[in-house]
Amino acid sequence: MTIELREPSFLLLTALADGPKHGYALLSEVSELSEGRLRLKVGSLYAMIERLEAGGLVVHQRDEVVAGRLRRYFALSDAGRERLELEVARLAANARLATERLRRRPGIAIAGGAE
Repeated sequence: MTIELREPSFLLLTALADGPKHGYALLSEVSELSEGRLRLKVGSLYAMIERLEAGGLVVHQRDEVVAGRLRRYFALSDAGRERLELEVARLAANARLATERLRRRPGIAIAGGAE
């Protein structure tokens, strides 16, 4: 059984799904993906990246100096992509189960479905 990813880690992996990004871009994308509900601080972002790197899900890809500042770029590893795919499938299955149960209850309308 695969242990679920917490939302911040899930969103960080999701932000990396379409290609490598540097820290500031990751902060912005996680906030955007969560519709502003999750605003990571720099310290917590890098702590999370270190944990995901240690778990083999994220890799440090390269460093670049832009306007005198160092940008560290990170990417999903193959294991990270597989882990994200598993989590997406787990969440989708849970959402299907909940939707089916909600549809069984009379008088409950759910978004995108009939009452």
